[in-house]
Amino acid sequence: MNARVNLFSDTQTLPTPAMRKAMSEAEVGDEQLMADPTVNALCARVAQLLGFEAAVFLPSGTMCNQIAIRLHVRPGGDAIYLHRTAHPLRHEAGGPAALSGATVIPLDGERGTFDAATLQAALPTEGDGYEPRPRVVLIEQTTNIAGGHVWPLEQVRGVLEVAGARGMRTHLDGARLMNAVVASGVPAADWCHGFDTAWIDFTKGLGAPIGAVLAGSRELIDEAWRYKRMIGGAMRQAGIVAAGALYALDHHVDRLSQDHANARQLALGLVDLDAITIDPKAVETNIVIFDVPNAATFLQRIAEHDVAMSQIGPTTIRAVTHLDISADDIDLALSAVRAAV
Repeated sequence: MNARVNLFSDTQTLPTPAMRKAMSEAEVGDEQLMADPTVNALCARVAQLLGFEAAVFLPSGTMCNQIAIRLHVRPGGDAIYLHRTAHPLRHEAGGPAALSGATVIPLDGERGTFDAATLQAALPTEGDGYEPRPRVVLIEQTTNIAGGHVWPLEQVRGVLEVAGARGMRTHLDGARLMNAVVASGVPAADWCHGFDTAWIDFTKGLGAPIGAVLAGSRELIDEAWRYKRMIGGAMRQAGIVAAGALYALDHHVDRLSQDHANARQLALGLVDLDAITIDPKAVETNIVIFDVPNAATFLQRIAEHDVAMSQIGPTTIRAVTHLDISADDIDLALSAVRAAV
């Protein structure tokens, strides 16, 4: 994916020269033996940032989700409730079923969210021995395929209240949590309050090449280490990559507002084109979703102008801004779109 203007995803970011320098100078040790000081510093910092006792550094956000699900689900078909567009259901290769034996219950709701009433209505009657046992509620913040929407805090609180009343575990998929923090002004710990586990990713808008950190209670994180070793996630001198994540926390959080502004600029430029269907008011963070007559043809045509986006449906396109995209790049992307349509 080597387009001049790469809006395929915020996973396409490259480490900046300053981040590379920090990585090259990192103090390292054996991460699996808890002897890498840079990894330890990162985990302590993220635990504090998210309001938990402990945290573990993992190679990917998908591994964060899958380990968290395995922590919460008991063998025998326990049910996970999440939005039908959520990443663990759509983009993790059936991991909840394959790795945890979980039954996934998809919920509906606007823009990748659901409310307390929707969750309550989906739960089986207490004592019902026929349906899967309700065990986990998962929220994706911000929503991905649904367009970077920030869950309203009160709506999250309502969902957690229903889950708590049924004795369910709760997990926050925080792949783009820091985008929600910047867009809303609500601190990360407030978003995570009430969840059993939560994580943030460093390879999206924060621009690091590798890594995510899963946080929870000390007991849960100790158990997470067992699964990390089991599925090959333990590392050695991982401080080299953890240093990139620490650099991102210091330098790349506040600038996420620039990505949000660029996404709005793109949406406002698209709204005037007859062949494009988009609601620019729906763009809250760095993800822009819009429709065209034929998505595959559209992508081929903008590729001829050295612009990349992604297809998420027969007529639906996703464009994601990030730290390697400037306002000038948005203008180039809009020129490519005009030519394509």
